[in-house]
Amino acid sequence: MPLLDRLSGEALKQYVDAADSIRLFPLWLGRGGEAPPEIEPFLWRWSEVQPLVLKSGEAVTPDRDVERRIMGLTPPGLERGSTHTLVANLQLLLPGETAPAHRHTPTALRWILTGTGAYTTVEGDKLWMEPGDLILTPSWTWHDHANVGNEPMIWLDGLDVPLVKFLKANFYEAFPEDQHPVTGVGESMAKYASGALRPAWEDQEVPYSPLWHYKWDRTYDALKNLAEVSSSPFDDVAMEYSDPATGGPVLRTMTCWIQLLRPGVQTRAHRHTSSKVYQVFRGEGYSVIDGQRFDWTEGDFFVVPSWAWHEHASSAETESVLFSIQDTPIMKSLALYREEPYTEHAGHQPVTSHFPAGKPA
Repeated sequence: MPLLDRLSGEALKQYVDAADSIRLFPLWLGRGGEAPPEIEPFLWRWSEVQPLVLKSGEAVTPDRDVERRIMGLTPPGLERGSTHTLVANLQLLLPGETAPAHRHTPTALRWILTGTGAYTTVEGDKLWMEPGDLILTPSWTWHDHANVGNEPMIWLDGLDVPLVKFLKANFYEAFPEDQHPVTGVGESMAKYASGALRPAWEDQEVPYSPLWHYKWDRTYDALKNLAEVSSSPFDDVAMEYSDPATGGPVLRTMTCWIQLLRPGVQTRAHRHTSSKVYQVFRGEGYSVIDGQRFDWTEGDFFVVPSWAWHEHASSAETESVLFSIQDTPIMKSLALYREEPYTEHAGHQPVTSHFPAGKPA
């Protein structure tokens, strides 16, 4: 059969217009237009962030109209959110305040930064907050926050909102009262914090960790114990918070790591198809992300986009502790997770610039 003459000129335009009129597009022509914005690595300094978060207490009060006093960490390339799948927000709760009870399909977690005297209640379990604690709020669980202490509480919220919105699965419901009933205090910890042991009469088949509160003292002890026997060339002493019922990640869409960088350690660079938001819980040092050096100190936050080369270094004088929120479970569940080591220059990237942009290397 002879080849047909190819459409060109006005005939091709008429063909494309006819297809476009019924929302059918010949993809071999390409759509044109601008590519979606690339998320840039970025760093927020605690010295600049904290005053503005505290100042937000003068601007708005949590109530039924403004349920949470939050400020989002949003890097260049995004209008909202911290990566393409995650949002990281800073929430302030002043003494005497209550953040009303609600539930939603996006999953949330809290990493406690400063203050004492506040608690969050998840499905009736009252969990007292202290710096370094990780608290989970799984999808569609009732939760509220209250500060009965004498000082402001600030914590980092991590949520999978961008992913849930993209999947058109974002639902929300307010509880009829400001706080939902408390049925226990630290119940999930009493049942599941031992890790290898759980109540024999319970069969856990929920899509999240039944342990909702991971205390800092136990976390730090685990880090120090691991540091005595093993480490990773890419992350030094790194541990993933896990579901005690399965041994897997604490949530289906997000997981959290805690990393100890020993004094003077510089990790080798690698990259992976998961994005991360870091908080410097202790210490000082720097990270190199795609050739740009980010110097950080205690309290700072920084984002590492997906497939960006990155490595970390702690100061020679002190150890550093990094907490991170990651979307790794999504990528692994879809068989899209990939990791690659940096093999040139003994595993360390050449530094081509310093953050902020324009600062010489």
